[in-house]
Amino acid sequence: MISLLQKLPPSLVALLLQSAAFMLVVSAVREFGLHPAPLATALLCGMLAAALSRVAGMARWWLFIQFAFAPALVLMLALDIPPGFFLAAFLVMLVVYWSTFRTQVPLYLSSNKVWQALASRLPAGPFTFIDLGCGIGGVLAYLSRIHPQGRYYGVEAAPLPFLWSWLRTRFGGSRGCTVHWGSLWHHDLSRYDVVFAYLSPVPMAQLWLKAQQEMRPGSLFISNTFAVPNHPPHETIDIDDLHRSTLYVWRM
Repeated sequence: MISLLQKLPPSLVALLLQSAAFMLVVSAVREFGLHPAPLATALLCGMLAAALSRVAGMARWWLFIQFAFAPALVLMLALDIPPGFFLAAFLVMLVVYWSTFRTQVPLYLSSNKVWQALASRLPAGPFTFIDLGCGIGGVLAYLSRIHPQGRYYGVEAAPLPFLWSWLRTRFGGSRGCTVHWGSLWHHDLSRYDVVFAYLSPVPMAQLWLKAQQEMRPGSLFISNTFAVPNHPPHETIDIDDLHRSTLYVWRM
């Protein structure tokens, strides 16, 4: 059963598990003749949905969503919030997270200390650098100031982070930066001396295969926090930041 769920899109798995949790809680309440308050019922549904999601092997950030969904729904209904608020919230989340439900790559932002560690590993002469999933462009803006001899590229699929990154690098004084809107899978990595990614555990095996097929000998592949399964890095850099980040470095 678990192997079958793992083949489905995470959003569909989450919906199925929420439905299963709701039916189990309602059945138990009826069986024992209980009459809990709506919020208590929602909390039970949330805890059960999170537990089922854990058993199904969903990513940890899905567990919070599964737990909070039913209680948040009950609270929103109790507050009698206008429907327009939910539409606005949905649209904001859509332009920020876009295809996260499909790619399982949420918006992560690298810390300043990660930027500094990256800067220390860049070549001394001219080079090309790409940030796969550049978010709001912090990495590109910082590195272009520290190493102006480089050419910097970013690719971002979510509309709002892309727009922010494009404006930041275009009008924020960053030189040598180009940001593209689209999927990282459509970019040929053979053009770059340094490839940087801060994604999630899910795409790392596929991204490593792409890097092996496309990147030039001697180029650097650097991942923030998420390692490549079964492929030890040539260098590991521990970062003393809030998230205890780690940079994994491979020389291709």
